[in-house]
Amino acid sequence: MSTALVAALLATGCGTPGAPLPPSLNLPDPVTDLTAVRTGHQVVLTWTMPKRNTEKMFLKDSFPVRICRKEAGETCDVVPSNLMLTPGAQGAFTDTLPAAKANGPPRALAYFVELNNVRGRSAGLSNAAQVVAGEAPAPVVGLSVEVRKGGMVLRWTPDTQAGPQSAATFIRLHRKLLTPLPAAKPKAETGIPGSQPEPLEQSLLVESNGRADQASQTSERAFDKGIRFGQVYEYRAQRVARVTVDGQTLELAGPLSEPVRIETVDVFPPAVPTGLAAVATAADAKTGASIDLSWQPVSDADLAGYAVYRREAGADWQKISPVSPVVGPAFHDSNVQPGHTYSYAVTAIDQGGHASAYSAEADETVPNP
Repeated sequence: MSTALVAALLATGCGTPGAPLPPSLNLPDPVTDLTAVRTGHQVVLTWTMPKRNTEKMFLKDSFPVRICRKEAGETCDVVPSNLMLTPGAQGAFTDTLPAAKANGPPRALAYFVELNNVRGRSAGLSNAAQVVAGEAPAPVVGLSVEVRKGGMVLRWTPDTQAGPQSAATFIRLHRKLLTPLPAAKPKAETGIPGSQPEPLEQSLLVESNGRADQASQTSERAFDKGIRFGQVYEYRAQRVARVTVDGQTLELAGPLSEPVRIETVDVFPPAVPTGLAAVATAADAKTGASIDLSWQPVSDADLAGYAVYRREAGADWQKISPVSPVVGPAFHDSNVQPGHTYSYAVTAIDQGGHASAYSAEADETVPNP
């Protein structure tokens, strides 16, 4: 073997084993997106399991999840869970607070999750997910709902008891749509996008002053304008106290009320037309006499049109418009006689066939030729 070849083999280390690699610890990456939401005495935790270990290698096996909660100056108390989750899974756990954490003044309470390998070792705790320990606001009782023309009126019994210290109390109303409809398909010929479906769940936060409203004298109230007629909704409510803990403003939510379901049946007539005016035109050699009517359009979303009525000298009203509602806020009456005085009124009609009250009258006299 030549001297050059020997030198080349020695340089490349051919046939010589390298230094042994250390065994993989297979430590899952710590969780980084832990969230916690307290409602009454329960705290719901959610997070995403990591897919890789600390050596950037994909995980294969399920891992036990350790959960603990901690107040300032205390050790992290382990919460029994017995959870085993796969890499990339969505984790969820509900913790029922013990009496020591669910009572007393408001204070910070942090939750952590920790993932261990088969040897019981971990790469550390997750991010801290903070809630408020202490006494939660009282539950909402007496929740009722009533359909109105412009939306939903919700009422509940005021809470006259003092809430948590340094707390501003609100009512959070939860609305769930029980009869969802699919989004309308866009019109191919126009390219107009279809209407978006109504969200399945929404919430509304209103201030709670602990006093009855002037109308009922027995309950607080709120108004939800976001409903649609012909749907079925479910409402629940909870008191929410905003408290300052360690310089941070946090929410402390009470338990959810019992659900109340209601179907939004539209039995309400549209608004009464206004601004009715009548202008007469005398007959000539080519055309007969006529009276032109106009009024301010009604803005109801489900408006179908209008009906026009006429009478003479205090007689009963007679409908003079076609069977189908008049679409626009105008009407031409050509069935009039010179020298006669006519009174007119207009009603608005919605798509459900409900008619408004009569508008204010407009009188007009047809001139003689």
